[in-house]
Amino acid sequence: MNLDNLKFDSLQVHAGELDDQFGSATVPIYQTSTFRFRDAEAGRRLFMGEEQGYIYTRIGNPTIRALEQAIAALEHGHDGVAFSSGMAAVNAVYLAFLAHGKHVVCSASVYGPSRTVLEKYYTQFGVEATFVHTSDLEAVRGAMRDNTALVYIETPANPTMEVTDIEAVAQIAHEYGAVLAVDNTFATPYLQNPLLLGADIVLHSVTKYINGHADIVGGIVVTKDEQTYKAVRSVMVSFGGNMDPHQAYMTLRGVKTLSLRVEKAQQNAMKIARFLEQHPKVEWVKYPGLESHPQYELIKKQMRGPGAMISFELKGGIEAGKTLMDNVKLIILAVSLGGVESLIQHPASMTHAGMSREARLKADITDGLVRLSVGIEDVDDLIADLEQALAKC
Repeated sequence: MNLDNLKFDSLQVHAGELDDQFGSATVPIYQTSTFRFRDAEAGRRLFMGEEQGYIYTRIGNPTIRALEQAIAALEHGHDGVAFSSGMAAVNAVYLAFLAHGKHVVCSASVYGPSRTVLEKYYTQFGVEATFVHTSDLEAVRGAMRDNTALVYIETPANPTMEVTDIEAVAQIAHEYGAVLAVDNTFATPYLQNPLLLGADIVLHSVTKYINGHADIVGGIVVTKDEQTYKAVRSVMVSFGGNMDPHQAYMTLRGVKTLSLRVEKAQQNAMKIARFLEQHPKVEWVKYPGLESHPQYELIKKQMRGPGAMISFELKGGIEAGKTLMDNVKLIILAVSLGGVESLIQHPASMTHAGMSREARLKADITDGLVRLSVGIEDVDDLIADLEQALAKC
């Protein structure tokens, strides 16, 4: 099937389809570790790269391949590489482009482990990292060095909802010969396509919106060209961070309803954000759909919708955050995001509790900051739950 002219809703259903021998309407689960060669010469040709096919699931598998091609199509990229987790995808990007003596510029407010591994592990091997608010283009430019090999941004950022100008940062990165990687997990391919804005790499924790049902863990990297793709795939094959075929099948099933879920969730999120904005216990709300968001004009230019992630600050600080967490009933107190269910967490007392207060505040992770992943429940029920919990703060 020619996918070139299909719109997103059609593409998410049909991208990655396989023409298997039995005519399956869905992509089958090829639950195998190894693949039979028709003869020794075929095996030789496969290992030499002279023939396309499958050898061993760590190297490639038809179910996983279908997912890689589907997300690559949705992101308008050259090709994709699927991983066992979002962090496996992040580390593959780091390993592909960072080495002793190399430097990375990274968003200060980024998924915690994405920052932690740079600070704790890559520094052991002579990699230097600078963390800046990448929404500030002068800060990005000021952080660049002659040895900068990678600029790694997350937009919207976790958990502050800071938004970075992808096109502008791409220009800065490329001036220095650096690769730009964008974590697009919050926005999804439905709302934002970094590769069309100049990025070299886009990655997702497919655990979140792409799968959308909180029942698998996985990651994916999509690249703009073959050279970048080969660099990332080589890391995956060598380090063994491959996705499992069943993970890939579950994720493909989730992809088919991505736009429907995101549309419903962001409709809910807009109503909830406006409710929170008027609540006396709330200091501020950061939601990309609100005119009060600092990068509102950029968001309208760069994204096709605001998404369903909200950050807000409670006036009562850490204790208020804990109280809210302990009193929600419908909304689930849990980490992760992007599922059909609404999830809430308080970074200062939970995910970022191990950071010093000074380091947290420098990354804009304040004492009363709450992160809310809005699901597809009835919005009136969600607001009622927040209202009764906030009354106790």
